[in-house]
Amino acid sequence: MDPAGRTTVTDTEIVEQIAALADPVIDARHRAVTALREIGEPAITPLLLALAGAQDNDLRWYAAIALSRIGVPAIAPLITAMNDTPDKEFRRYAAAALGEIGSPAVEHLIAAMKSDDPELRGFLSQALCRIGAPAVESLKQRLNDPDEILRSCVTLTLWKMGEAGLPVIVENAQNDA
Repeated sequence: MDPAGRTTVTDTEIVEQIAALADPVIDARHRAVTALREIGEPAITPLLLALAGAQDNDLRWYAAIALSRIGVPAIAPLITAMNDTPDKEFRRYAAAALGEIGSPAVEHLIAAMKSDDPELRGFLSQALCRIGAPAVESLKQRLNDPDEILRSCVTLTLWKMGEAGLPVIVENAQNDA
């Protein structure tokens, strides 16, 4: 235990839990996700590495789920890794993790849309669409942002949200008329 009374986790334990994400027994995978969630922040970088190096979608899926269960501490590392890793599969699953984190990720996702990488912006938009209605108000507030790329991304994201986002676009257009 550390001085705060928490159980300390070794790198070996994290590696073992990440390996269990590929176990053929689904209950073992679920236990590993729970264990990694409980480990929390120390598991983020190893999970990102596992996600980046995964050879199959099952491992990617369970690594993304574990990251989403860790929650808020994983947001910035996920976005940074998406920016640094151009692999589409990595970005797809990282975006899914951010979407599952939900509302706490919204402002970070919108801010990251200022990227020069259009593919990255698309994956960030997918994460916001996955979050859905809880992201609409924050997106609405950015419809008149001075950054043209961000305005465009916000508009397209609201459009992709369908029923949740389209009324906001229409209202904004009527206010501008």
